[in-house]
Amino acid sequence: MIFFEEALKIVMAQPVFPAIENISLAGSSGRILAEDIVSDIDMPPFDKSAVDGFACRMEDLQTTLPAAIIETILAGIVPQKTIVRGTCSRIMTGAMVPRGADCVVMVEDTVEQAGDKVAFTKEKTGKNICFKGEDIRLGEIVLEKGIIIKSAQIAVLASVGVVNPSVFKLPETGVISTGDELVEPSVVPKNAQIRNSNASQLESQIRITPSIHKYYGIAADDFRSLANIIEKAMNENDLVLLTGGVSMGDFDFVPAVMQELGIEILFKSIAIRPGKPTVFGRRDNKYIFGLPGNPVSSFVLFEVLVKPFLFKMMGHNYSPKEFILPMGCRFSRRSSERKSLIPVQIRDGSVFPVDYHGSAHINAFTIADAIMIMEIGSTIINQGDLVHVRPI
Repeated sequence: MIFFEEALKIVMAQPVFPAIENISLAGSSGRILAEDIVSDIDMPPFDKSAVDGFACRMEDLQTTLPAAIIETILAGIVPQKTIVRGTCSRIMTGAMVPRGADCVVMVEDTVEQAGDKVAFTKEKTGKNICFKGEDIRLGEIVLEKGIIIKSAQIAVLASVGVVNPSVFKLPETGVISTGDELVEPSVVPKNAQIRNSNASQLESQIRITPSIHKYYGIAADDFRSLANIIEKAMNENDLVLLTGGVSMGDFDFVPAVMQELGIEILFKSIAIRPGKPTVFGRRDNKYIFGLPGNPVSSFVLFEVLVKPFLFKMMGHNYSPKEFILPMGCRFSRRSSERKSLIPVQIRDGSVFPVDYHGSAHINAFTIADAIMIMEIGSTIINQGDLVHVRPI
């Protein structure tokens, strides 16, 4: 059994070689950028007005004489006249500032007068100008390789004319469930049967990353059947996620099957609760996680161990947010030989464990906001103590 930190280090040290493809800007949301993006223009590309008002010379604000309005400048129109002493141009937000003007007075601070003139009601104003290149300079890197493309990044890509960004290809992930007791969700369980929730859960977690996945069904608790389905999934995917069959029982064949298939087992037990009997292996550039069959174990281990690796396979350095918050009540546990990951709610800035009965109680996570981390050796957390939590 190894510490979780060591297991994560082993997983994240594995070499991956994500391929690159170009896709449409509209289809790039959620993908990982495979190149630095350089701006082909200054932004703003010209000095533009930040407000509706009048473009003028700031020194003219010190006079009580009204300024002559010599032009109206709409957004998208190039000004035709130059501002000189005693003149101004009516200007709209986003429009190009005319030559000679060094400020834009907001319309709220003016009074228009007869004869196309305007009086300024304040002696001072801010410049109210977005200057050329103040946001981004021509040739500047605006987005870095390896980031997740979200809505803001799509806006930046569009603004610099990148309509077919280079992204890393999505890894292909195979999902396998094991256990003679399992039936699919559409089947009404009989006698000692239970519905297979792990596959649907993992498919959902994979989809959110996002990644491509294929479900291989429920493998029987039989060595040869399990070997055949794992071999097929390994051949067809970059990563295989398998739940069940990884403990120490007589019918827990996964580690032995992996060895027969030439898969190097890098670890097979982690000092973590839930999720102790977690197996990780590699064959060439293909990888497999054998996750425990209990729903909470597979859910949590995906979040803390599989997801970072899946993002690495997509070319992204996944850094989940962790917060340090005060405990809202006293909490204790009996055993402290493993790191515990406990479902909690965050209310009014404090942490409260939810009602949780163990690694089969996936319902607890439907009302949880985060996972609280309780380190090895810790048995009691008092109200007010600071704890580490990780949103889920």
